[in-house]
Amino acid sequence: MLSIVIPTLNEEKYLPILLATIKKQVGVDYEIIIADNLSKDDTRKIAVSYGALVVDGGLPAKARNNGAAAAKGSIILFLDADVVLPSPVFLKKTLEEFDERGLSLATCVVCPISERKIDKILHKAANIYIEAFHNISPRLPGFCIFVRKEIHEKISGFDETIKLAEDHEYAQRAVKFAKFGILKSYPIVVSVRRFNRDGRLNIAVKYVLCEAYMELKGPIRSDLFKYRFGYGDADKK
Repeated sequence: MLSIVIPTLNEEKYLPILLATIKKQVGVDYEIIIADNLSKDDTRKIAVSYGALVVDGGLPAKARNNGAAAAKGSIILFLDADVVLPSPVFLKKTLEEFDERGLSLATCVVCPISERKIDKILHKAANIYIEAFHNISPRLPGFCIFVRKEIHEKISGFDETIKLAEDHEYAQRAVKFAKFGILKSYPIVVSVRRFNRDGRLNIAVKYVLCEAYMELKGPIRSDLFKYRFGYGDADKK
């Protein structure tokens, strides 16, 4: 079984879109676990209506860990609420590739839900960067992580003391025990809402500085980069 774990905080706008694409998947036995950080909107009600198990969440690292603790599957897929599965055979084909390549940890090529040229360029650059360094210094976008549950448990999950880029730190610990790869069967499709909220230049600069900080000083355990989890009413427009 595949366990799909989704951290949420006030995701009534995006969550039903993702859940609808999950429900269209064929050829895969899966469960959906929503790790919710006390949403004030209808997130939990929507999750239950799609047959998902709801557990208490927190910030992304804690939410993923709580969701994984409830998982029954041998493989866990961590997604964010604003991604979309682009085909009804996305899970079937990516899991087949995952197994055929003998992987224990993986992500997908990323494609933005946007027609803007700048968004396509930024995501293409991210894909090139992740591909170029995946054997040297692996990077995993937290919105799409396939991992065998035994590996997740072996490294004690995500480090909940890290404020930003906990997904990359997770990858660096996991690859000591797991074969890592980038799945090419299908891309994962992700919204650009963070770009719209925080600005493209601001996001690009923040990630460059974040990468530099991690290389020079290690994991980011302070709120230096002012990371915000969740989206308020202003972000839903």
